[in-house]
Amino acid sequence: MRPDPSPAPRIGYVVKMYPRFSETFIVTELLELERLRLDLTVFSLRLPNDGRFHPALAEVRAPVHYLRHSGIRADDLWQTVAAGAGLPGFTAALPDLFRLDASAAHQAVELAVAVREQRITHLHAHFASISAAVARVAARLAGIGYSLTAHAKDIFHAEVDHDRLRERLADATRVITVSDFNHDHLRRTFGAAADRVQRVYNGIDLRRFRFTDPAERPGDPPVIAAVGRLVEKKGFADLIEAAALLRDSGHRFRVDLAGTGPLAADLQERIDRHRLGDRVRLLGALPQSEVARLVGGAAVFAAPCVVGADGNRDGLPTVVLEAMALGTPVVATDVTGLPEIVEDGRTGLMIMQHDPAGLAAALARLLDRPELGSGLAKAARDLIEVEFDAARQAAKLAAGFRTQEGR
Repeated sequence: MRPDPSPAPRIGYVVKMYPRFSETFIVTELLELERLRLDLTVFSLRLPNDGRFHPALAEVRAPVHYLRHSGIRADDLWQTVAAGAGLPGFTAALPDLFRLDASAAHQAVELAVAVREQRITHLHAHFASISAAVARVAARLAGIGYSLTAHAKDIFHAEVDHDRLRERLADATRVITVSDFNHDHLRRTFGAAADRVQRVYNGIDLRRFRFTDPAERPGDPPVIAAVGRLVEKKGFADLIEAAALLRDSGHRFRVDLAGTGPLAADLQERIDRHRLGDRVRLLGALPQSEVARLVGGAAVFAAPCVVGADGNRDGLPTVVLEAMALGTPVVATDVTGLPEIVEDGRTGLMIMQHDPAGLAAALARLLDRPELGSGLAKAARDLIEVEFDAARQAAKLAAGFRTQEGR
């Protein structure tokens, strides 16, 4: 008689907040993994706080468990720790457990208990910061393996603790990161601790992003679209400066900028100062369907990303991939992973960061030469279909999950 096959893996996804309006890539990843019949459960360290959700969220079948975060007193922590004393890795994990703050330690034990009760076989954390910290200790407590996906702020920000990050990388059975730039940075910075780092690009669901030729889009005036959180690393201050230069050179256009964030008032003040109120609109947050409509109807997509004063930077913005899939010509800066997809003169136009004049010149080229934009857009779509199809990227992740071994 043949032995029973090994039980199918049950993967616990650990995230800081679920759902999060700006993290559409996580929802896309979950949906594609479910299409591959992986058994998923989401564990969120925080409750969602903005009340805005993308329609695709309703398609995710994975149950969501919110780990307790607030109002944890000393006796709550000790009661939870005592309840976890029977976990297989309890004694070995105690030093790491007590290096966490009270909230994270409570969540790590709560997560480990849930792992055992629900027969989770592996944990995967998105972002190498608090999610990975909790998942790492919970996995040790529960006697299973864990992996993580590293993005940008969690590895580049000036406040990143390199010693703690080195531990998380070294203990993970697998480390995913979203660009070659990130991969090389981690290997160069952390050496042997980063031996298991693998680049897997974030994927997009190409069924949701249909290509149209930008030369065939009506636009009076033509729209320059930009999307992202209103924070320094997005470079939107440079975009407003470039808009002033474009206006002064006699170009017809409108900039539509979708997103919210702490710099909203500063950006509006800059718009007012340059008297660009009739040219630049701050649209606030839009759901993914409306973002696709905005970007898919634009003449140009601007991604003027910069490295912030605190070291924070984008890894490889998903919305740039979406713009390329939709057929909208992209102007982007030479920051982190962007040069991996925006090849100057072939799949987009590449400029230096912090260069409003260069940005204005690149935008003007595309506004003045629709045929240039058409050629760039077609080559960009070809690249996206080969390297960024969500189904292909999820298959790479699923293959790894199916071969994970507890540690």
